[in-house]
Amino acid sequence: MFKQRVVFVHGAGSFGSAAWPRQHGMALSYDALFLRRHGYDPVAEPVESSFEEDARIVLRSLADDGRGAAGGHVVAHSQGAVAAMMAAVERPDLVFSLTLVEPACLSLTAELPATAAHISLMRPLFDARHQMSDQDFQREFVRRVYATDLQQPATAEEKRSARRLRLQAPAWEAALHIVPGVPTLVLTGGWEPLYEEIAGYLRETGALHRTAAGGHRPHDSVEGDRIIRSFIRDVSRLQAPRAS
Repeated sequence: MFKQRVVFVHGAGSFGSAAWPRQHGMALSYDALFLRRHGYDPVAEPVESSFEEDARIVLRSLADDGRGAAGGHVVAHSQGAVAAMMAAVERPDLVFSLTLVEPACLSLTAELPATAAHISLMRPLFDARHQMSDQDFQREFVRRVYATDLQQPATAEEKRSARRLRLQAPAWEAALHIVPGVPTLVLTGGWEPLYEEIAGYLRETGALHRTAAGGHRPHDSVEGDRIIRSFIRDVSRLQAPRAS
């Protein structure tokens, strides 16, 4: 039986299927792919991030790779939403729907109050990141974003994670545009004005906005998972002839 593809694009923390624990079961109904963005590898040393390369990874995952059809739904979290939107702008014909979870699409709202304040807070840190150690950058990043302290990374994977974070390009530098005609859901946790501001901007351009408890990871909640599945299911029903 033919299954529509759903591509999951992680944020700046865990990656691959580990970033989407609640959504694993969607593989029963869809051809689910849990991507690894550029520079995310369980063994290799992290490298500088690239929005453009991430977008290419998304587009390659939507190609007809022998399954008999191209295209699919894209679900993206935080910084992964940047690549998802870039891919949809380049090839809207391949993106059946966009689900953006707490999207870090800061360049769209850079002049709005919450986003401008966030950029003002974070820009000096990113400007200095190549002169900082991985651990110092991670610690200061967490302090500024979450107003809490972080334990020193101890394991090899924790140290790689700290380096990946330091090597992420600031999201406000991404060249983003609205994707007309692509059904879009924005899911936020209702905890941070920055993401609510971005969601409000996207809602005004035609997106559906829903909230679910869970902080920066609302897709880990029962309600957040239900919202994502319901949205994709509804869009799939409307677009069934497209995949036949």
